[in-house]
Amino acid sequence: MAAASTSMAATAVFASRFPLSSTTKAAPARCSATPYLPPRFSATSFSSSLKFAEPKRSSLLQVKASSSEESGAVDTSELLSDLKEKWDAVDNKSTVIIYGGGAIVAVWLSSIVVGGINSVPLLPKIMELVGLGYTGWFVYRYLLFKSSRKELAEDIEQLKKKISGTE
Repeated sequence: MAAASTSMAATAVFASRFPLSSTTKAAPARCSATPYLPPRFSATSFSSSLKFAEPKRSSLLQVKASSSEESGAVDTSELLSDLKEKWDAVDNKSTVIIYGGGAIVAVWLSSIVVGGINSVPLLPKIMELVGLGYTGWFVYRYLLFKSSRKELAEDIEQLKKKISGTE
């Protein structure tokens, strides 16, 4: 119905722009810029004429949620006491604070860099393509074959040992 009224509006607007030929001596046609629109339906008559069927819901798919005291409740006093124990066990507290502050600054700076990259028109799409290409290479190199998966697991274990200082 909207398409019909739109085409009628276009016809009415274009009809007034075409000049009448000089050979026809007809009276000038009166064109209106607005097309004829049918009367609107009231909300009550429209809703009463359409009846939508409610979808049937299977009683087999109903899920009941329940909570138990053991799994759902978090004891805040126990959590705080665990954190306090771990903080007291740390020998060099100033180093932890410096590393934590450095991590916050690094996240803030990376947020600024990513925002700058996103503001350049084509660069985000190019970066997505680079990421997709790297992901494809990683899957092919390390995840596709069994021997390469073992190699990846060994590399991860070596990295864990280097980080923990046991190597």
